[in-house]
Amino acid sequence: MCGICGRVSRIPRIDPAPVARMQGAMVHRGPDGAGEFHDAHVALAMRRLSIIDLPGGAQPLFNEDRSLVLVANGEIYNFVELRRQLESRGHRFATGSDCETILHLYEEHGTECVHALRGMFAFALWDGPRRRLVLARDRMGEKPMYLYERAGELTFASELKALVPTGIVPFELDPQAIDLYFHYHYVPEPFTPIRGVRKLPAAHVLTVDTVPWRVSEQCYWQMENAPPLDADPAETIRAELETVSELVIRSDVPVGVALSGGLDSSAVAALAARKYPGTMHAFSVGYPHRPSYDEREQARELAEWLQMPFHDVELTTEDMVAFFPDLVRHRDDPIADISGYGYCAVAQRAREEGVPVLLQGQGGDELFWGYSWVRDAVVRTESCPASSERMRFYDLSPDFVMAAREAGALYTPEFRERVRPGGAFDLFTFPQPWPRLDLRITRLICDTYLRENGIAQGDRLAMASSVELRLPLVDHRLVETVIGLRKTRPDHGLPPKAWLKAAVADLLPQAVLDRPKQGFAPPLQTWHRALFEAYGHTLEDGWLVREGILRPEAARCLAGGEFPKGAVVPLSFKALVLETWCRAMAPGSKKYATTSDTDRAVRV
Repeated sequence: MCGICGRVSRIPRIDPAPVARMQGAMVHRGPDGAGEFHDAHVALAMRRLSIIDLPGGAQPLFNEDRSLVLVANGEIYNFVELRRQLESRGHRFATGSDCETILHLYEEHGTECVHALRGMFAFALWDGPRRRLVLARDRMGEKPMYLYERAGELTFASELKALVPTGIVPFELDPQAIDLYFHYHYVPEPFTPIRGVRKLPAAHVLTVDTVPWRVSEQCYWQMENAPPLDADPAETIRAELETVSELVIRSDVPVGVALSGGLDSSAVAALAARKYPGTMHAFSVGYPHRPSYDEREQARELAEWLQMPFHDVELTTEDMVAFFPDLVRHRDDPIADISGYGYCAVAQRAREEGVPVLLQGQGGDELFWGYSWVRDAVVRTESCPASSERMRFYDLSPDFVMAAREAGALYTPEFRERVRPGGAFDLFTFPQPWPRLDLRITRLICDTYLRENGIAQGDRLAMASSVELRLPLVDHRLVETVIGLRKTRPDHGLPPKAWLKAAVADLLPQAVLDRPKQGFAPPLQTWHRALFEAYGHTLEDGWLVREGILRPEAARCLAGGEFPKGAVVPLSFKALVLETWCRAMAPGSKKYATTSDTDRAVRV
């Protein structure tokens, strides 16, 4: 696990200073070491979090004749099997790093090497003889990569914090992306909030040829292309879960699990604990006075049942408020999810216990119909008229509906003119005839909410504490298995997570199988009120007002923290997160003051 960055240029002269600044901005992603490579057309840099081959896996990595250079972020889970195959064909390895397999696969297959990789990754590979840079990202988008391109030059980094506060990219908001944010509470891929910066989409390879200059990009995987699979769902899914559970615990450092009382994390814990060679620790969060949504006791019971040492963190409203600006900055993108503090606290607790790798259950809800509104989207889209091009999807979310109705009135006239009307609906607008709706809706929820709220937030908040997050339930082979089964026997009409429950029924107590989803759910209303008492005033004549995005009258209204009935992420909270994010990301931002009795300043 690392943070990577670099720059490639048509002109054979690279200034190393900007790349060094990007590298320095990502120490949290890799506190264990650093590495650089410079050539006429390219400069690469990385920060290392040592997980595999602690003494010998430093990057950059090279092939045998050093004609290929690699910096990589993530883990190649099937590296043992790949290495065995590559060595049998004559390849010689210089390290025990899982990522070195990428170099030798590239020697044989070029950019097609990505098809052999099972894991989470974002990498940059410099092909010296061809004077070509190859950038690639894993299939489900677990590892990030941001791109900034201008004439004859491309800059990339694992985080926006490496590009923007360092001054490499001008801090100018993209109006269309900001409008998307107010509708979705995050910025969907490939957009970013910053004009001129985009995300390399998941499952994409980008190549940059420097002589002559040419940039090309291609998608190498789509979940809908999984072949049909006519088999018993429970047995087939269980077999794939067993395999991925063996792969994700490969590590030369301790591995733990983030544990709530729900099915997804419990299944991950039960599967991994049976195969882990040491003692796996469990980590959870709770709240003062143990309200009904505090799942610590259920998590503790399961941990004891699995013979796991259990560690918990109690999250107070006061601590959350004090940490809020840091939380927003750590997430890199503006993500208006108030529950993120729990994930950040779990990672920090794991690091304190000397556990730098953490398993988590994200992906189960999206893959196995855990959200009722997503199942409803399939049914409602089936009844859409043949002339319609808009599927039913996010427009079933009350927060999206409120934004579609009210967000435009928040903007200044000048900003509103720069926003394309109806653009927020584009993500689920397609010409008919539509493909299989259950497959398309599965992909939509994975491409949006899972990737940009769940996966992105998980990666950044774990890395803020220098912890590697691994998500077994988004393994691409598991995804292909579920999609293949779904092609032969649609399951969206079954009870939520029916296939997953059947697959792990013998591993978990019945109480876990029957328990409704909770996750690290916080005291939403209490936290919301406390945040606006402390920071609501910043919206009045704040950054968003001064830059002509929000009307002053609208900002004053939002500063009161309005929380309409039926909302989960109200516009007021979205605005507060975006205001806080802008103050943290704009070059030169240093402090953020609350209105607490002690007039405390919280560093961002």
